[in-house]
Amino acid sequence: MLDKLSQTMSVDDFMADRRLLRVTMTAFGLGGEEWKGGFIRKALEEVGDPESTFLPRLNNPKYTKFAEALSPIDGKIITSSSQRAKMAVNFEAESFRTAVGDVDDSMRLALNYQSEIAEIAGKESSDKAILYRILGDVPVRTVMQTAFNLPDGLSSLDLDRQADIFKEKIQSVLGVSDLSDLGKPEVTEKMIHRFLAMETIENGSTSYSSASAALTLLSNGVGSQASQNLFLSLLS
Repeated sequence: MLDKLSQTMSVDDFMADRRLLRVTMTAFGLGGEEWKGGFIRKALEEVGDPESTFLPRLNNPKYTKFAEALSPIDGKIITSSSQRAKMAVNFEAESFRTAVGDVDDSMRLALNYQSEIAEIAGKESSDKAILYRILGDVPVRTVMQTAFNLPDGLSSLDLDRQADIFKEKIQSVLGVSDLSDLGKPEVTEKMIHRFLAMETIENGSTSYSSASAALTLLSNGVGSQASQNLFLSLLS
């Protein structure tokens, strides 16, 4: 399907091909958002405009990566073979995470966190920007809120107060002073282990096998033969 992008394509043709749009959006972790036609078109049309503030104000790394990868020139989308190959790999990984989520939601959240946190914490961002991205990304926020045993009512507080609470927990529980370190593999692993442990505590022994399966998947890597075999065994 992504081979269609090997040919020069107008933004209009891209938007009109609903299947191609869905696959491409999924490759950037935006599956299910293809109905936001006007929103997507604006991102594509303004990504090349240095004076546009749309994507910076949106502050969503997924949409920024999506728009930058396609980067229409004079209304035409041209992608390289390496870009298409990367999109294909990302599509398979995202599809796998979605399938895992159909088996167990905790596994889906853990895999999503592993995939997204480095992007959220990267790009030499300030602590405040990172915290706001975390608060605005529901799956990532859910992992952290569960791992830190924070109450559901936290979202009713002022946004700055929520950010302060998350920062304090990140520093005290993970021992992280620079929030950009959240993307480091060892910190990511620590967060996921804590999240799955808290899930087990909250849901009882019935969640133990799911948590163990999620850890095995993460240890072997998404898309590995071992992880796929484990996933298939869960379906049987």
